[in-house]
Amino acid sequence: MLYEGRGAKNLFALEAGGHRWQRIPPTERRGRVHTSTVTVAVLDPLQRTRFALDPSEVEIKKSLGTGPGGQHRNKTESCVTATHRPTGLAVRVDMRSQHQSLAMALAILTAKLAEGEEQASLAARNQARRTQTGSGMRGDKIRTYREQDDRVTDHRSGRVSSLASWLRGQW
Repeated sequence: MLYEGRGAKNLFALEAGGHRWQRIPPTERRGRVHTSTVTVAVLDPLQRTRFALDPSEVEIKKSLGTGPGGQHRNKTESCVTATHRPTGLAVRVDMRSQHQSLAMALAILTAKLAEGEEQASLAARNQARRTQTGSGMRGDKIRTYREQDDRVTDHRSGRVSSLASWLRGQW
């Protein structure tokens, strides 16, 4: 489930972690307690940014093209290699025209750098999620809700409250 909007992060900041819900279902004949676990992560919304390639960071080299095309192909510098200096990422494009090759090389280089930046952002977000949710095992719980005893226990503060008052928002 996703909640977003102004103040959502502050509202749910203390809910991050594992929650354990214990209940006896109405269909349970022997009185066994069923336990469910849910993990909660409170994250900032994903920010989509447009990547702009700085032309001063790109080194462009031109060379003779290869392949079919005859004399024109062997005498014109239609192959372009664009290298992003800070990352060392290089793209080589060999089309019939130098202008086409340059435009395509810069487009591919921009796309690859934007993808790398997005992957780094997603990796950081996933790490934050894993840190907040833990393993999802019983020992990682922050709160236990017991329907049969009408009790909510916060394991971080040791505070115990009735489930009915907690559900009404009176914690």
